[in-house]
Amino acid sequence: MNETTSMNDVPVWRLNLLRAFYLLVTVGLTLSFGPSMVQHGDLWAQRKGETAALLSGLAILCVWGLRYPLQMLPLLIFELIWKAVWLVAIACPLWLNGAVTPAVQETALACLMGMVLTPLVLPWRYIAHHYFRKPAERFR
Repeated sequence: MNETTSMNDVPVWRLNLLRAFYLLVTVGLTLSFGPSMVQHGDLWAQRKGETAALLSGLAILCVWGLRYPLQMLPLLIFELIWKAVWLVAIACPLWLNGAVTPAVQETALACLMGMVLTPLVLPWRYIAHHYFRKPAERFR
């Protein structure tokens, strides 16, 4: 890709695939954490309220991805990174120590699905150009 790489260089089918993925993330997170954000039940007693709030915020931001799929790519990159970190830093040690609970197993499965699907959806050439090869903005 050259210096004039733009949204037009990403095929429409890829933009629509990104939109579908933003919708999937939004609906999935809303169904998973929405009720607990309103009811304040066991989630708060288990000190997982921060996680619920963070992921609810992510779901809200993913709605913008429906309109601006390329501008909101950092959200999907964040999704990929946090899931990888959680799998390596939390799930693997628990698995190696034989301490996996049903909740950990459920989260690990969800994270693994995200680790498989997200890279398939991301427009890697666009990301490489706009986040790695493109000159950085100057400091002021």
